[in-house]
Amino acid sequence: MHIRALAGALLALGIAATAQAADTKIGFIYVGPAADYGYNMSMDLGRKAVEKGIPGVTTTAFEAVPETAEVERAMERLINSGHSIIFATSYGYLDYAIKTGQKYPKVSFLHAGGLKTSANVGTYWADSDDGMYLAGMAAGSVSKSGKLGFIGAFQIPQLLRSINAFTLGAQSVNPKATTTVVWTGGWWEPQKEAEATNAFADQGIDVVAEQVDSPITIAETAEKRGIYIIGKDVNIMDRAPKAWLTGVSWNWGPMMIDLVRQIQAGTWKPSHVRGNLASGSAVLDPFGKAVPEAVAKKVLAEKAAIIAGTKVVWQGPITKQDGTSAASAGHKMSLQEIETTDYLVKGVIGSAK
Repeated sequence: MHIRALAGALLALGIAATAQAADTKIGFIYVGPAADYGYNMSMDLGRKAVEKGIPGVTTTAFEAVPETAEVERAMERLINSGHSIIFATSYGYLDYAIKTGQKYPKVSFLHAGGLKTSANVGTYWADSDDGMYLAGMAAGSVSKSGKLGFIGAFQIPQLLRSINAFTLGAQSVNPKATTTVVWTGGWWEPQKEAEATNAFADQGIDVVAEQVDSPITIAETAEKRGIYIIGKDVNIMDRAPKAWLTGVSWNWGPMMIDLVRQIQAGTWKPSHVRGNLASGSAVLDPFGKAVPEAVAKKVLAEKAAIIAGTKVVWQGPITKQDGTSAASAGHKMSLQEIETTDYLVKGVIGSAK
């Protein structure tokens, strides 16, 4: 090919690639408000990172979309307005994403968690269990009663894993530690969350962990009652400085940017993409003033061991509530085993179903 013609072809390819990037419209769907200072805010921070990190990309976010057929309608609205990539960010959206994906094979769907894929639907997630184990160590060390509490939205694997990891971490420093669980039945139930926190305080429970969409109500109630809080999803240390021990936050931006770039380049294949503490997708938040320096050093040493791979949280022996084995001694649990968790470990007070 003549040099001038080759240069022209390369220029055309460059213009086409730039146009493709500039034309990329990405939709994000949240189950709650983006300003919840919790889970949905963490996803929205990821959206903002995508806009900042990939020039020319535009995004649209739909908030407070239930995990029902309504999310299908939200997806179709995005697709009909030219969005070619959709981040479906809540656990209950997966089946709807797969169904909608069958109707729109040229659209790429990225779903937060789950173990199903299809021709154009993949999943992404960050394993926060390691962080919750470390937070459990802090809680078990600071607690005077050895009684811990956990407020969760739904009895799904992602929450059961968090409770189990938190409890195992606490028991690593206090073998007699227990975790009492209350389920709210909703991602954002401020009244129930406040009631549960107050009930825990009345029972002598002095550290409360949680996995609901917004930790604000629980943190502020714990602060008023003089008990401690373990945060989740976003660092809200400044909202409850006396109650705050530590927390586990998400950092979705780098993972989301990488996935979008793969889709733009035509190299993306639906799979289960997973980040963790080592990759930076999950972050152990700073310690509060109530955490003694010696405790902080011990937790950080264990964090280093986890990142180095010399400590594995999901390695047996792990015992269920009923005394049966969840993992035998030395057995490292697989992704399938971890992400289908349907039980609570020994020392947890509450029901998994």
